[in-house]
Amino acid sequence: MGATTIAGARSEVSSAMLKTIKAKATQLKGEIVALYLAGRDPRTPWYAKAMIAAVVAYALSPIDFIPDFIPILGYLDDLVLLPIGIWLAIRMIPAEILQDCRQRAVTAEFQLPRNWRAAVAIFFLWVTALILILYLVMVKPAIDSPSDARLGY
Repeated sequence: MGATTIAGARSEVSSAMLKTIKAKATQLKGEIVALYLAGRDPRTPWYAKAMIAAVVAYALSPIDFIPDFIPILGYLDDLVLLPIGIWLAIRMIPAEILQDCRQRAVTAEFQLPRNWRAAVAIFFLWVTALILILYLVMVKPAIDSPSDARLGY
């Protein structure tokens, strides 16, 4: 097998994987529309609405943890973080409400709005998480400090 044949096979696999990832992201966006509709439905419980608000705000935010224009990795947050949030939100919504919202999402042809306030909130959450992680990594752990016999250790 020649080097060009191997390179061509790798390119086909990479292309197929990228198409699969894009298809999954499109499927997730359909679920986001259904969740958006469920969040606006008065029959949905308040705790489900809170989870839906967090998931939809992240999904609609123009700021992603990994920007979508980065090949393969750009869709990683859409394929890891969003499904977990969607799964949790779906578990909180009564089945008949979720089914109704899914049907409306399929028939509805509208564009979900971009929410810049949610984008700013998510940006500050990521910055806060990064600062906390850096603080925990940079601070010298208390394990190296001498023991204090008065406290029993």
